[in-house]
Amino acid sequence: MSESKTSENRPRIVVVGGGAGGLELVTQLGKSLGRKKADITLIDCSRTHIWKPLLHEVAAGTLDSHDDELDYLAQASSNGFRYVLGRMDGLDRTNKQVHLAAMVNEKGEEIMPPRTHPYDMLVIAVGSICNDFGITGVAEHCLFLDTTDQAEQFQNRLLEAYFHAHATGGVKETGQLDVAIVGGGATGIELSAQLHQATRLLSAYGLDNVKPSDLQIHIIEAADRLLPELPERLSKSTLKQLEKLGIQVHLGERVVEVTKDGMKTQSGRFIPAALKVWAAGVKAPDFLKTIADLETNRINQVVVRPTLQTTVDDDIFAIGDCAACPWPEKNSTVPPRAQSAHQQATLVLKNLRRKLEGKSMLTYRYKDYGSLVSLGKYSTVGNLMGNLMGTVMIEGLIARLVYLSLYKMHQLALFGPIRVSMLMVSGFFRRRLRPKIKLH
Repeated sequence: MSESKTSENRPRIVVVGGGAGGLELVTQLGKSLGRKKADITLIDCSRTHIWKPLLHEVAAGTLDSHDDELDYLAQASSNGFRYVLGRMDGLDRTNKQVHLAAMVNEKGEEIMPPRTHPYDMLVIAVGSICNDFGITGVAEHCLFLDTTDQAEQFQNRLLEAYFHAHATGGVKETGQLDVAIVGGGATGIELSAQLHQATRLLSAYGLDNVKPSDLQIHIIEAADRLLPELPERLSKSTLKQLEKLGIQVHLGERVVEVTKDGMKTQSGRFIPAALKVWAAGVKAPDFLKTIADLETNRINQVVVRPTLQTTVDDDIFAIGDCAACPWPEKNSTVPPRAQSAHQQATLVLKNLRRKLEGKSMLTYRYKDYGSLVSLGKYSTVGNLMGNLMGTVMIEGLIARLVYLSLYKMHQLALFGPIRVSMLMVSGFFRRRLRPKIKLH
């Protein structure tokens, strides 16, 4: 069955994916074009949004996702767009319809049948997932941090293991509570630091049959250094901080198999772990690989021109992690970062308006403002880049404040300055009044 038009003669703009870029785009489209000039629709398979860079805190339990999540229905109602619950699994370019898969609940019961949704202009913003590179055992034994549900699943598994060890008198087997994280990029490092903090809080809250040192945290990285996107000095500084926290960092170790009990590496090492997290490499969702004859690359990203339109269809755009956007200065593609999605959402907002007005498209040029990696309350490292100051390496409090400002920029795009100010005040008191770790 097909969704009917909600109005006559108004162009239908559909954004699939409510991540950082997609939600910012659909919010701004709704404010500027919604209800009068165009019908704006967001399609997403979740009912709520949380900024993806926060998922490592959700996984560790140091952030309650319910405190920072945004309800799509409420956002749509107050910003002039419609929200449709659905998971894209196909595309009919001839009839301009997005195909949506059946939605089922946790019991496997169908709650929404397969459907189609019409569009005149389409923006694909479905983000990315971890790339397991086909390595044996990863899909069966590893946890991922691509969604809020996955982050909460990890947190539940961690708490279950911790409570079991506490109730049975402590850790009795090698690796019983250990966590192995594959990937020495920002996600793996930030998760390890948050887990280190969480173990101290759990012990302080009364689970004292388990000492913090009973939970060993391992980071396994195939390259010879952490954070290859940052200057080497910052990689070394990060490694030094992690080692100071007691986190085991294994560089130059490529995982070749994952088992129920741990990780096997190419060098012949076996690293035991009860919880295994895969945070190495990204790819776009698999359904994009052969979708409607759109051009895609080896990691399923939709290839786009500098206008962010697909190479075969002017009415279809792609942004964010699922888009392979040219980066001529590096003879590469734009990296999958939140800042990229934000910049692309801004450009597509202008281009959709121009398309409606019959004007020529603007082209996108990626501006690299640097990268930041947070080690929780312990440290933050990164580099800032700009025309006036060149490349500046920052650490400590200043880096932490800049890191926090990135989330506030995302919130400003969604809510505006007044509500963001109110959120900052309520968040301050919430942190003061509630425990610093989620225990349920």
